[in-house]
Amino acid sequence: MAAVRSLATFIGEGSPEHLSWCAQLRNIPFKKSTHRPVGYLEKDEIEALLAAPDCGSRLGSRDHALLLFLYNTGARADEAAQLTISDLRLHGPQEKSQSFVQLHGKGNKIRLCPLWASTTAALKQLVTGRTEEERVFLGRCGQAMTRFGVHDIVTRYAKVTGGSRPGLRRKQIGPHMIRHTTATHLLRAGVDINTIRAWLGHVSIDTTNIYAESDLQTKAKALSMCEGISSRQKPWRDNPDLLQFLAQL
Repeated sequence: MAAVRSLATFIGEGSPEHLSWCAQLRNIPFKKSTHRPVGYLEKDEIEALLAAPDCGSRLGSRDHALLLFLYNTGARADEAAQLTISDLRLHGPQEKSQSFVQLHGKGNKIRLCPLWASTTAALKQLVTGRTEEERVFLGRCGQAMTRFGVHDIVTRYAKVTGGSRPGLRRKQIGPHMIRHTTATHLLRAGVDINTIRAWLGHVSIDTTNIYAESDLQTKAKALSMCEGISSRQKPWRDNPDLLQFLAQL
């Protein structure tokens, strides 16, 4: 249906005599379907995934840096694959400046994302001695990594981690689920929804609201604040001076 609507738009732009026909096609509504809640990893699950690579090897260190970068920034697979060393601003722990990365998102929109000290250290180790024009994440033979390569690394370690954590086997873990995890954990930490929108590079806040709808922990916390609220004794009833004043009116 999306392809048919795009074709109708294309024909309408080049053939005005068919505008009425194109309008009829574009007015056909999309079929409504159920939307499954977004999947995400719990804190212990993402920590297990980050601990899976062998940091003692060159490729293991690269994989750990990639997984940590995805979780820190909530970057898309393509954004991570296209990242160059010149996009990084890595400052040492003694420096006052905050380390950050410049991400090139959809529509060539640029956003800045702060980096944790652990992410900064992992990336510094990865890019030391290399030129700024190089991609940050390279393949086994030194070639630029693609988004498919990023996806392959995430799914490979998800299978490794799933061997000891059966709960992970039921989740389709990929770069986008790590992105969902970042958003959900930011929400749980009390970060406002508009900041999360800017963090992930969403155009509309409606896209970001799905995380507020899907996070059970946040909903349970809100529910606990309301629990028993109707049966609480009114504070003014415990104030004898106020009751005496009201009785004299």
